[in-house]
Amino acid sequence: MTTLVSNSEDMTEQIGEALGRILQPGDVVALIGDLGAGKTCMTRGIARGLGIADPVTSPTFILVAEYRTARGFPFYHADCYRLGDAAVAEAESIGLDEMMEGSGVAVVEWAERIDRLLPDDTLRIELVATDDLERSLTLHAGGPRGRLMMETLAQAAAGVLT
Repeated sequence: MTTLVSNSEDMTEQIGEALGRILQPGDVVALIGDLGAGKTCMTRGIARGLGIADPVTSPTFILVAEYRTARGFPFYHADCYRLGDAAVAEAESIGLDEMMEGSGVAVVEWAERIDRLLPDDTLRIELVATDDLERSLTLHAGGPRGRLMMETLAQAAAGVLT
Protein backbone atom coordinates (compact mmCIF):
# COMPACT_ATOMS: atom_id res chain seq x y z
CA MET A 1 0.00 0.00 0.00
CA THR A 2 1.22 3.48 -0.91
CA THR A 3 -0.48 6.83 -0.32
CA LEU A 4 -0.06 9.92 -2.49
CA VAL A 5 -1.50 13.35 -1.78
CA SER A 6 -2.79 15.60 -4.54
CA ASN A 7 -3.26 19.30 -3.78
CA SER A 8 -5.39 20.14 -6.84
CA GLU A 9 -7.48 18.76 -9.66
CA ASP A 10 -4.60 19.47 -12.03
CA MET A 11 -2.21 17.46 -9.84
CA THR A 12 -4.68 14.54 -9.73
CA GLU A 13 -4.79 14.60 -13.53
CA GLN A 14 -0.99 14.72 -13.69
CA ILE A 15 -0.74 11.66 -11.43
CA GLY A 16 -3.25 9.94 -13.70
CA GLU A 17 -1.20 10.93 -16.74
CA ALA A 18 1.93 9.44 -15.14
CA LEU A 19 -0.04 6.22 -14.61
CA GLY A 20 -1.36 6.24 -18.18
CA ARG A 21 2.18 6.37 -19.54
CA ILE A 22 3.10 3.08 -17.83
CA LEU A 23 -0.09 1.10 -18.49
CA GLN A 24 0.06 -1.85 -20.86
CA PRO A 25 -2.60 -3.94 -22.58
CA GLY A 26 -4.28 -6.17 -20.01
CA ASP A 27 -3.89 -3.70 -17.13
CA VAL A 28 -6.88 -2.90 -14.94
CA VAL A 29 -7.18 0.14 -12.66
CA ALA A 30 -10.02 0.19 -10.13
CA LEU A 31 -11.02 3.63 -8.86
CA ILE A 32 -12.89 3.80 -5.58
CA GLY A 33 -14.26 6.90 -3.88
CA ASP A 34 -17.30 8.99 -3.09
CA LEU A 35 -18.95 11.39 -5.54
CA GLY A 36 -16.56 14.24 -6.27
CA ALA A 37 -13.48 12.37 -5.01
CA GLY A 38 -11.67 12.75 -8.35
CA LYS A 39 -12.21 9.42 -10.11
CA THR A 40 -13.10 10.94 -13.49
CA CYS A 41 -10.37 13.56 -13.09
CA MET A 42 -7.84 10.74 -12.56
CA THR A 43 -9.27 8.93 -15.60
CA ARG A 44 -8.85 12.03 -17.80
CA GLY A 45 -5.18 12.06 -16.84
CA ILE A 46 -4.80 8.33 -17.52
CA ALA A 47 -6.34 8.83 -20.97
CA ARG A 48 -3.95 11.70 -21.68
CA GLY A 49 -1.02 9.51 -20.62
CA LEU A 50 -2.23 6.86 -23.07
CA GLY A 51 -2.18 9.47 -25.85
CA ILE A 52 -5.95 9.90 -26.12
CA ALA A 53 -6.85 13.39 -27.31
CA ASP A 54 -10.64 12.91 -27.18
CA PRO A 55 -12.51 14.52 -24.29
CA VAL A 56 -13.08 12.00 -21.50
CA THR A 57 -16.21 12.27 -19.39
CA SER A 58 -17.78 9.84 -16.99
CA PRO A 59 -19.80 7.20 -18.86
CA THR A 60 -22.40 7.07 -16.08
CA PHE A 61 -25.36 6.57 -18.42
CA ILE A 62 -23.69 4.47 -21.12
CA LEU A 63 -21.66 2.45 -18.54
CA VAL A 64 -18.59 1.94 -20.77
CA ALA A 65 -16.81 4.26 -23.20
CA GLU A 66 -14.16 2.88 -25.52
CA TYR A 67 -11.26 4.91 -26.92
CA ARG A 68 -8.25 4.01 -29.06
CA THR A 69 -4.85 4.76 -27.51
CA ALA A 70 -1.95 6.32 -29.40
CA ARG A 71 -0.29 2.87 -29.22
CA GLY A 72 -3.26 1.28 -31.00
CA PHE A 73 -4.93 -0.75 -28.26
CA PRO A 74 -8.34 -0.07 -26.70
CA PHE A 75 -8.93 1.91 -23.53
CA TYR A 76 -12.15 1.03 -21.71
CA HIS A 77 -13.54 3.56 -19.24
CA ALA A 78 -16.31 2.02 -17.16
CA ASP A 79 -18.54 3.60 -14.54
CA CYS A 80 -20.41 1.18 -12.27
CA TYR A 81 -22.25 3.88 -10.29
CA ARG A 82 -25.65 3.15 -11.85
CA LEU A 83 -25.38 -0.62 -11.52
CA GLY A 84 -27.89 -1.89 -9.00
CA ASP A 85 -27.95 -4.71 -6.49
CA ALA A 86 -27.08 -7.17 -9.25
CA ALA A 87 -24.02 -5.14 -10.28
CA VAL A 88 -21.84 -8.17 -11.03
CA ALA A 89 -24.47 -9.75 -13.29
CA GLU A 90 -25.12 -6.41 -15.01
CA ALA A 91 -21.38 -5.86 -15.58
CA GLU A 92 -21.09 -9.35 -17.04
CA SER A 93 -24.11 -8.76 -19.29
CA ILE A 94 -22.40 -5.77 -20.94
CA GLY A 95 -19.10 -7.66 -21.28
CA LEU A 96 -17.11 -5.66 -18.74
CA ASP A 97 -15.48 -8.83 -17.40
CA GLU A 98 -14.25 -9.65 -20.92
CA MET A 99 -12.96 -6.10 -21.42
CA MET A 100 -10.93 -6.42 -18.22
CA GLU A 101 -9.40 -9.67 -19.45
CA GLY A 102 -8.81 -8.48 -23.00
CA SER A 103 -6.06 -6.78 -24.93
CA GLY A 104 -6.81 -3.25 -23.78
CA VAL A 105 -6.51 -1.15 -20.63
CA ALA A 106 -9.56 -0.87 -18.39
CA VAL A 107 -10.28 1.83 -15.82
CA VAL A 108 -13.33 1.15 -13.67
CA GLU A 109 -14.96 3.86 -11.56
CA TRP A 110 -17.04 2.67 -8.59
CA ALA A 111 -15.13 -0.61 -8.90
CA GLU A 112 -16.08 -1.72 -5.39
CA ARG A 113 -19.51 -2.58 -6.84
CA ILE A 114 -17.98 -5.32 -9.00
CA ASP A 115 -15.00 -6.25 -6.83
CA ARG A 116 -15.55 -9.96 -7.42
CA LEU A 117 -14.98 -9.49 -11.18
CA LEU A 118 -11.68 -7.61 -10.87
CA PRO A 119 -8.61 -9.59 -11.97
CA ASP A 120 -5.97 -10.45 -9.38
CA ASP A 121 -3.46 -8.08 -10.99
CA THR A 122 -5.58 -4.97 -10.45
CA LEU A 123 -4.26 -1.65 -9.18
CA ARG A 124 -6.88 -0.25 -6.81
CA ILE A 125 -6.80 3.47 -6.11
CA GLU A 126 -8.97 4.80 -3.30
CA LEU A 127 -9.55 8.55 -3.64
CA VAL A 128 -10.66 10.51 -0.58
CA ALA A 129 -11.38 14.25 -0.53
CA THR A 130 -9.63 15.62 2.54
CA ASP A 131 -10.73 19.20 1.78
CA ASP A 132 -12.03 21.19 -1.22
CA LEU A 133 -8.84 20.65 -3.25
CA GLU A 134 -6.73 18.01 -1.54
CA ARG A 135 -7.15 14.32 -2.32
CA SER A 136 -5.59 11.32 -0.65
CA LEU A 137 -4.87 8.55 -3.17
CA THR A 138 -4.23 5.19 -1.54
CA LEU A 139 -2.83 2.60 -3.92
CA HIS A 140 -3.49 -1.10 -3.27
CA ALA A 141 -1.73 -3.63 -5.47
CA GLY A 142 -3.09 -7.01 -6.39
CA GLY A 143 -0.72 -9.57 -7.89
CA PRO A 144 2.73 -9.02 -9.39
CA ARG A 145 1.59 -6.67 -12.18
CA GLY A 146 -0.47 -4.64 -9.72
CA ARG A 147 2.58 -4.27 -7.47
CA LEU A 148 4.72 -3.20 -10.40
CA MET A 149 2.12 -0.60 -11.46
CA MET A 150 1.93 0.71 -7.88
CA GLU A 151 5.70 0.96 -7.44
CA THR A 152 6.24 2.52 -10.87
CA LEU A 153 3.44 5.04 -10.32
CA ALA A 154 4.83 6.00 -6.90
CA GLN A 155 8.22 6.70 -8.51
CA ALA A 156 6.71 8.57 -11.47
CA ALA A 157 4.41 10.61 -9.23
CA ALA A 158 7.37 11.79 -7.15
CA GLY A 159 8.16 14.25 -9.95
CA VAL A 160 4.55 15.49 -10.03
CA LEU A 161 4.27 15.91 -6.28
CA THR A 162 7.32 18.13 -5.86
